[in-house]
Amino acid sequence: MYLLGFDIGSSSVKVSLIESESGKCEASAYYPKQEMKITAAKAGWAEQDPQLWWENTKLALAEVMRTSCISASDIKAIGISYQMHGLVAVDKNKNPLRPAIIWCDSRAAEIGNKALNEIGSDKCLSHLLNSPGNFTASKLKWVKDNEPEIFEKIYKIMLPGDYIAMKLTGEINTTIGGLSEGMFWDFKNNATAQFLLDYYGFSSDILPEIVPTFSIQGELTQKAADELGLVPGIKISYRAGDQPNNALSLNVLNPGEIAATGGTSGVVYGVSEEVKFDPLSRVNTFAHVNHTTELNRLGILLCINGTGILNSWLNKQVAGGVVKYPEMDKIAAGVPIGSEGLSIMPFGNGAERVLQNENPGAAVMNLNFNIHKAAHMYRAGQEGIAFSFKYGMDIMKGIGIHSKVIRAGKANMFFSPVFRNTLATTTGTAIELFNTDGSIGAARGAGIGAGIYKSAEEAFSNLKKVEVTEPDLKNEQAYIDAYNVWKEDLHKLLGK
Repeated sequence: MYLLGFDIGSSSVKVSLIESESGKCEASAYYPKQEMKITAAKAGWAEQDPQLWWENTKLALAEVMRTSCISASDIKAIGISYQMHGLVAVDKNKNPLRPAIIWCDSRAAEIGNKALNEIGSDKCLSHLLNSPGNFTASKLKWVKDNEPEIFEKIYKIMLPGDYIAMKLTGEINTTIGGLSEGMFWDFKNNATAQFLLDYYGFSSDILPEIVPTFSIQGELTQKAADELGLVPGIKISYRAGDQPNNALSLNVLNPGEIAATGGTSGVVYGVSEEVKFDPLSRVNTFAHVNHTTELNRLGILLCINGTGILNSWLNKQVAGGVVKYPEMDKIAAGVPIGSEGLSIMPFGNGAERVLQNENPGAAVMNLNFNIHKAAHMYRAGQEGIAFSFKYGMDIMKGIGIHSKVIRAGKANMFFSPVFRNTLATTTGTAIELFNTDGSIGAARGAGIGAGIYKSAEEAFSNLKKVEVTEPDLKNEQAYIDAYNVWKEDLHKLLGK
C-alpha cells in the first residue's frame, strides 16, 4: 500500500511516494529542474500561473511512477502541501481569472495596515491573532480595488493547495488552517472572520466549504486520473500550508516543539496551546494541522522571505553559477566567524513581517575592497540568514516560544555547516536533522487522513534522526559578537 505527497512550492513542485507500513520513500522527483517562473510586473509584485503548478505536478509524478515501478492501483491516498498565503481566484467554470498573487508579493501591505488601524489592533489581534497585513484577504481587496472587472467574476477564491485539490477532485474546499493563514478565520468565535469580510466588502459566499485537515476531502476524478496516469477514486485526505506541513513532517505537533526550514524563504515554527500573538504582528499565529475548535494547537510562525534565495543569488551572481553549493560552503568555512566585519541583510524578497512589513531591500554593509573576497560574501550571506532567524526567535521568546531543540529536514540551507553552526550557537539551540521533507510529510498526512494510520504516533514511528549540530561553546562569544555587529547594521539600515 502506497501514499503520495505533493508539495506545491513557488520554486518547484515535488512529489514523493512512500510505502505506508515502513515509511520508506520509494521515489521522489521535482519539476521544473530550474526555478519555476515568477512574474513581477512591478517592484514588490510576484505572480504565478496556477496551471504551472498543475503541469509540474504531472511531470514530477510521471518521473516518480517511472522510477518506482509501482502500480497506480496500489496508491491509496494523496496529501497536499502548498506555498502559503497565495490568492487564486476562479470563475464558475473553475478557471483562474488572473495569475495567482503568491506569498512574496507585497502589494497589499498598506491595505492590511490600513485595515489594522481602522478596525483596531485590539480586535484584529484578539480575533485573527495577526494584523490583516499582506495576507490573502488583503490581496483580494487589492483585486477588488484595482481590477473590479475581475473581482465581479470571482466565484470562489482559493489557496494554491486548494486549487490543486480542485484539479484532483473537481471540488472546491479549504481547511480552517487555510482560512487562518489568509486572515479569514476568527479564533475567538471559531468561525469565519465576518467582521473582516464586511470591512473589505466581501461576501462569505466567495469562500470555499471547510473540510477537516485530516479527512477524505474528495476522490480522484476520472479526468484527473487520465491526466496523471493514476486510477480514479484515490482519496485526497490531507492538505496544509508548507510550514505547518513541514512541522508535521518532523512530528512537531505539541506545545514546545519547534520546526524550521531554509528554502527560498526561511521559517521557524513553534507549537503553542495558548492563544498568543505578537502585538506588532512581526511573527504570526495560525491554526496548526491538528488544531480543532475543541483543542488549541497553534503554530507561531517566524518567516524571513530572503533566505535560500539570497544563497542562490550569491551562487549565480558572485560565484557565476560555476561553483556548486557544497563548494561554496567549504569556501565560506575558511573565513573567520563574523566575515571580518562584512554584513549582509537578506531582506531582498519583498516586505518582511519580522520588520513590521518594511521592505528595506537586501544590503551589503561594511564592504572593504582590500579585505573582502567572494569567500567573505558566501559566509556573510549565510551568517546574515542565521542572524535574521536569531532576530526573529528573540521576538518569539516574548510570546512564550522558547527553543531547546530545532528540528529540520536535511535540505536547502540546513546542508550548510556554516549556517547550522551560526544558528545553533547564537540561539543556544541544538539542531536535529531528519531525512524527510514536505512531500514525504504530506504523504504521511494522507495516511493519517485516510485512516491508514491509527495515529500520528504510528505514522511517524519510523522517522529517523540523521545528524545533530550542538552550539559551539568554544566560539560562542565570537558568534555573539558577530550577531551584535549585524544587528547594529540592521538598525542603521532601518534608520533606528
